[in-house]
Amino acid sequence: MAWSESKAWLQGDTHKDLYQALLDDATTAPARNAKRAKLVLPKDMPWEMSRQGLLKHLLNEGMNTRMETVDAYMQIIPPGSHSGKHRHLAEECLYVVEGRGYDLHQDCDVEITDTYKWTPQKEKKRFEWEAGDVIYIPPNTIHQHFNASPDRPVRLISAINRIFKASGLNDLEQLEDAPEFKAGTVLTAEMVAKYMKKTAVTA
Repeated sequence: MAWSESKAWLQGDTHKDLYQALLDDATTAPARNAKRAKLVLPKDMPWEMSRQGLLKHLLNEGMNTRMETVDAYMQIIPPGSHSGKHRHLAEECLYVVEGRGYDLHQDCDVEITDTYKWTPQKEKKRFEWEAGDVIYIPPNTIHQHFNASPDRPVRLISAINRIFKASGLNDLEQLEDAPEFKAGTVLTAEMVAKYMKKTAVTA
C-alpha cells in the first residue's frame, strides 16, 4: 500500500527551520559580502612558517575576502633550500615570480571503492623552471620545489581551488617538512628578509 511505510516516516518530533535558514542566508548575503574585502593590502596578508615552507597568504578562506573558490599564497624558498613535500587532491598552479629551480613530481595510482587509496609510482619526474614560468601540479601528485641558486631566493605564487575542501575532499598530506620549519615560529617581514639571504651569508 502507498501509505504502508507511514509508521516509519511519521516518526520523530525534532523541528528545524533549515530551508528558512537557506533563505535567510541568501537574503543577508549581499550585506554580509559588502563587509568582506575586495582589496587586500600587503599588511593584511598573514605570514606563516608552515610545514610546506615560508608563506605569505594572499587569499584564504580565513581572511574574510570576497573570494569564494580559490586560495592563494606567495612562497619564499631561501637560496639553496627547498619546500616541504606534500600531496593533495586539488590541482594547483604556481607562477614563478623570481628565481630558478626545479620540481620533483611523483604521480600516484588512485583507487576509489568503499575506501580511498593512493599508491606512489616509482618514477620521479623533474621539471626545470625559472622566473616567468608557470608550474602545473596535477591532482594527487606528490611534489616538491627546489631553489637551484646558492645565493638568490625563489618566490612562487600558488593558486589552488578550495571547492574540493568544500565538497568534503580535503585530501592533503604532508610527507616532508621544509628545512626552515620550526613549530611555533611567528614570522615577521624582517625574519623573512634574513631567510632570503641566509645561505648567501653563511656560505
